[in-house]
Amino acid sequence: PKFYFALTVTSSFISGLIFVFEWWHFRKYGTSFIEQVSVSHLRPLIGGAENSPPAPAAFSAGENETSRQNMPECKVWRNPLNLFRGAEYSRYMWVTGKEPLTYYDMNLSAQDHQTFFTCDTDALRPSDTVMQKAWRERNPQARIKAAYQALELNNDCATAYVLLAEEEATTIVDAEKYFKQALKAGEIIYRKSQNCHSQSPQHEAQLRRDTNVLVYVKRRLAMCARKLGRIREAVKMMRDLMKEFPLLSMLNIHENLLEALLELQAYADVQAVLAKYDDISLPKSAAICYTAALLKARAVSERFSPETASKRGLSTAEINAVEAIHRAVEFNPHVPKYLLEMKSLVLPPEHILKRGDSEAVAYAFFHLQHWKRIEGALNLLHCTWEGTFRMIPYPLEKGHLFYPYPSCTETADRELLPTFHEVSVYPQKELPFFIHFTAGLCSFSAMLALLTHQFPELMVVFAKAVSTCFEFLDFFFWYVFHYLKYFSSYCSLTY
Repeated sequence: PKFYFALTVTSSFISGLIFVFEWWHFRKYGTSFIEQVSVSHLRPLIGGAENSPPAPAAFSAGENETSRQNMPECKVWRNPLNLFRGAEYSRYMWVTGKEPLTYYDMNLSAQDHQTFFTCDTDALRPSDTVMQKAWRERNPQARIKAAYQALELNNDCATAYVLLAEEEATTIVDAEKYFKQALKAGEIIYRKSQNCHSQSPQHEAQLRRDTNVLVYVKRRLAMCARKLGRIREAVKMMRDLMKEFPLLSMLNIHENLLEALLELQAYADVQAVLAKYDDISLPKSAAICYTAALLKARAVSERFSPETASKRGLSTAEINAVEAIHRAVEFNPHVPKYLLEMKSLVLPPEHILKRGDSEAVAYAFFHLQHWKRIEGALNLLHCTWEGTFRMIPYPLEKGHLFYPYPSCTETADRELLPTFHEVSVYPQKELPFFIHFTAGLCSFSAMLALLTHQFPELMVVFAKAVSTCFEFLDFFFWYVFHYLKYFSSYCSLTY
């Protein structure tokens, strides 16, 4: 009995450890560790890769190459509505003690700043040389100190004011003051660069840098006006910026404009912006798709009732609204849970992954109030959004209105979102086989150990009976195997 008890306890303990590790690995990385090791290391050793049958070709070579080129990559984008570090992110950290930004996200922002605000001619101006080093600093206090050093060398250093507005200002009012100084200095430098940009390639690079600075400052000033309640002023600044620099559409300034217009409840203007940017040739976003759905839901949501609709059927306007919601949910399936407050929100990151959880957080953070303002819109979303998944094949070999949902979103979202946020995963992954197996093995071994401890004599008899049964089965199968072997030999000789 002692031997059986020690055996079952050890087996239960080891399988429990494996179960806990498998569960942790699945929660953190979304895969089974044992399956991953089996596929990566053991399968090539036993020749599984060579012996496996070739996958059936769904497309011809030309179609396959075209589809590979058209497939969107998991590209990380700058969040067009990102918050201010000093006035918003830092205040959140002071109150909660939680870091709202990940190192990966901040590192991407540092790369963006170096791309937007530096160029090869920085060595010609000492203040720009100092700021070039400041953007590479990891310590916020060192960056702020470097910005003040740049201002001592040149009081019209626009990028220094930008850094102070982003990181030192603790209120939106203070950030706006710094950005106004940056605008004044940036316009002077921009006009100088315009006059001499054709002299050499270096001057052209300097003009691009000064243009980036000017656009960034004007956009952030418009966002300050929006946050301080001067919404019409913010809308005018955004429209002027889009007219002045129409080629910089990749900055997605229209998403800032959409949010401000929704706050004004200027739905006709919102529809006009969507008519321009919700085009098949332009990249989509959650802001575009869900705002289009919101406008169509607005026309029917106030009188919509699921009971009435099930009796009389959907009207044309209701069908259009439901199709728009299905289109939006297919593009980003994470958003509805935040809009319906089934999941808690966190501060949006500085970068987002389109169709990912990070984009859903960023969209819902700013647009939830607009959905609540329209009576019945959230009720219509609640009644219809899950119907999207009946239209999308599972697993997602192909999409319905968009490309198949990318499989890399979970990994990128875990890098972008803080650790205390539970990342939304789509499609929801089932628990791997080895988690079920180790859990069952642990429970079964623990039960045997308990029974052995409570009823040692009875369990010894049971163990001997099981051993005898296995011996009998072994002899039985040996006998059947040899009988069939002799019978097949006899048949072949007779034939």
